[in-house]
Amino acid sequence: MNGTRLFFFAAVLAVTIGITIWASRRTNTQADFFAAGRSVTGRQNGLAIAGDLMSAATFLGFTGLIYLAGFDGWVLATAALFSFLLILMLFAERMRNAGQYTMADVLSFRLSKRPVRAAAASTTLVVVVFYLIAQLVGAGVLIRALTGLDFVPAVILTGVAMLAYVVLGGMLATTWVQIVKAALLLAVGAAMCVAILWQFHFNVFELFDTAASRHPLGEKYLGPGGSNPNPLNTLSAAVAYAVGTAALPHILIRFFTVPDSHAARRSVGWAVGIIGVFFVMTSIIGYGARALLPDGSEEATAGGNLTAPLLAQHLGGGEGTFGGDVFISLVSAVAFATILAVVAGLLLSASGAMSHDLWFNVIRPDASAEDREGTGVARLAALGVGVVAIILTIMLGDTVNVALLVGLALSIAASANFPALVLCLGWRRFNTTGAVVGIVGGLVTSVALIVLGPQVWPAGPDAAPFPLTFPVLVSIPAGFVLCWLGTVLSRRSPEDQNTYMELLVRSETGLGAEEPTFH
Repeated sequence: MNGTRLFFFAAVLAVTIGITIWASRRTNTQADFFAAGRSVTGRQNGLAIAGDLMSAATFLGFTGLIYLAGFDGWVLATAALFSFLLILMLFAERMRNAGQYTMADVLSFRLSKRPVRAAAASTTLVVVVFYLIAQLVGAGVLIRALTGLDFVPAVILTGVAMLAYVVLGGMLATTWVQIVKAALLLAVGAAMCVAILWQFHFNVFELFDTAASRHPLGEKYLGPGGSNPNPLNTLSAAVAYAVGTAALPHILIRFFTVPDSHAARRSVGWAVGIIGVFFVMTSIIGYGARALLPDGSEEATAGGNLTAPLLAQHLGGGEGTFGGDVFISLVSAVAFATILAVVAGLLLSASGAMSHDLWFNVIRPDASAEDREGTGVARLAALGVGVVAIILTIMLGDTVNVALLVGLALSIAASANFPALVLCLGWRRFNTTGAVVGIVGGLVTSVALIVLGPQVWPAGPDAAPFPLTFPVLVSIPAGFVLCWLGTVLSRRSPEDQNTYMELLVRSETGLGAEEPTFH
């Protein structure tokens, strides 16, 4: 058990719990719980959105991928950043004006509410559960590797903190935990980058040359293809990160927290700037790890996931030194904070799908206004989904393929959510049948192709019927085609046409959008 690292982990946990207690006193209504009273400013929301994407998967995963494979890690980071341009052009302002708390609000605005909400809520829950399990497994492995705590208590600790943020503080607590985490991560990343560049006289070309000279691929390390010789695999992964991230439920619900569409646009601007700086940092850290860590460190990085903490230890003076122990403890604690914040956002989107979409609009649509304003059902939903995710994580153990879970979540979001949202906001002819067929068909297609793909196929990757790790090059077009087929083969109602015009006016102007509440 490493006392220094446990101290830093406990300090981060204490700060976030303090934020939750503060937020809990300001969370009373559904608007408070799901949308922070719509009182989050554009700058604050931009930091929180950046915090959502600056997860352990990106900080630890992209850094490790660049360390192991070079340029391909940078490609995926750029694709994830590009997703916010899609959000800005297609969703941010229009979703803020058209919806209340969830993605299903937007879809059901002009379509039959019960079937569309049921389909959209189901895909949200599937995406969130897969992503939650991936994050909880990552938290358990990280805490075990860096503190000596066993996997099961590490997962339970992370899960309990996650439940506290959402059940007590709702969106307000989750937003401020994201903001604090993003600031800490940027500060730690900047310190690591300065320490790395200091070693190379602040000459990035010297850094790249040294990194390439210490990698088995040599100069090819600085070009594409290091992670997979099949260029279609690299392309499919990039598309999954770009389109899938743009359709992730816990990212999209953040645009319901701002007071107006102008703040929604500003949110994306701030998020893109912050995330761009962050990915430049991850590139420097990844290449710096290849240039500075001793030869043969690949195994110690646990598949690349511990590259950043091990580099921090090296920069601080090495294993066994006070500086090395403090630096790795700080980086590890901030990485832990990223996991806590992301899982809280995921759980909040699941809570919205369960309570707002399924319970109050599918199962009990006749519930009174007083019932709907209460947050009891939302808190119970968050508690239930969180407990299920914790139990599933413990049952699957630390051997589950985290990359598979993240890939599945991104592929489902890109194939099921993205086509339906785009067509709902932009195609007059689109109807309920098209939405349900497209959402369900995108979900089934993406899951089926992943099962047939190289990560899951039992006979091994070489014998897999489907060659791509991410199926999005096939499943995204399939989602659009299924939405189109379901629409053209079903009857068009005058009501659908009228509500489309109402949605168009509201999404473009904000007329009729819910006003913010301030406390």
